[in-house]
Amino acid sequence: MDVYAISLHNRFRGITVREGVLLRGEAGWGEFCPFADYADDECVPWLASASEAANDGWPAPVRERVEVNTTVPVVPPERAYELVAASGCRTAKVKVADPRAPLAGDCERVAAVRDALGPGGAIRVDANTAWDVDTAVGAIKDLDRAAGGLEYVEQPCPSIGELAAVRRRVDVRIAADESIRRAEDPMKVAVAGAADIAVLKVAPLGGVRRALEVAEACGLPCVVSSAVESSVGLAAGLALAGALPSLDFACGLGTLSLLRGDVSTESLSPVDGYLPVPRVAPEPDLLGDVRADDKVRTWWLDRLGRVSSL
Repeated sequence: MDVYAISLHNRFRGITVREGVLLRGEAGWGEFCPFADYADDECVPWLASASEAANDGWPAPVRERVEVNTTVPVVPPERAYELVAASGCRTAKVKVADPRAPLAGDCERVAAVRDALGPGGAIRVDANTAWDVDTAVGAIKDLDRAAGGLEYVEQPCPSIGELAAVRRRVDVRIAADESIRRAEDPMKVAVAGAADIAVLKVAPLGGVRRALEVAEACGLPCVVSSAVESSVGLAAGLALAGALPSLDFACGLGTLSLLRGDVSTESLSPVDGYLPVPRVAPEPDLLGDVRADDKVRTWWLDRLGRVSSL
């Protein structure tokens, strides 16, 4: 096993460096990279996912490639336009509701993304639980106008009850992310009428097989998204997207563009808006270029040891 540390192009989710542990097993490589704000018990599914990839492999896919969105962080409108135009993707996910940026700035960024995509592209926004119900309703209406129509809004509020309340008051689809991956019972989202779409992330759900069970239980159309992993972790997300019985929306797996490097020469970067579904994770043959220093390595290995004992 070894520990990587890769700088990001822009601050994302409050971090500027993505770190994690790569594990080697009989089936290949897995990635353990829960964010630093996750408690040890919340990290257990992340380790299960990495262990599945390394030791058990993944179910056989039903498709060979997956359409992906490009992800637009909190950047000026001009930069947002450049990122989307260069991505080759037909769908863009725009981060909004950052405390550093007012709603007007979010609307300008979304409008620039529309200009880059043209009228046929799809725009989705992600608020990462930032709003209360009334704020969400107003913001969604403004962002929908700026986008010329949103595909959906991801996790506008923290709780299932709030999502359901927002969903009743807007005409835009609501997608649930945190309400699924951090819930004891993911099916509650569908039962509560809180969402139109389920966003699934392999690592927080405990692996590809567990995520497939969640998809079946929640009974919603699914979008597979990444946790900003290296190509090793992204491969697991693609394995899930490749194995889902139906896949009606582009997936949030085109996130390597957020990183300044990767652990593999077989980087999973989209071509013309698509990624292939791998049978195993790529070999981390560039790990020497992004290996973490001793202090970071010790922190991660200590964390891994604590989580392994739970």
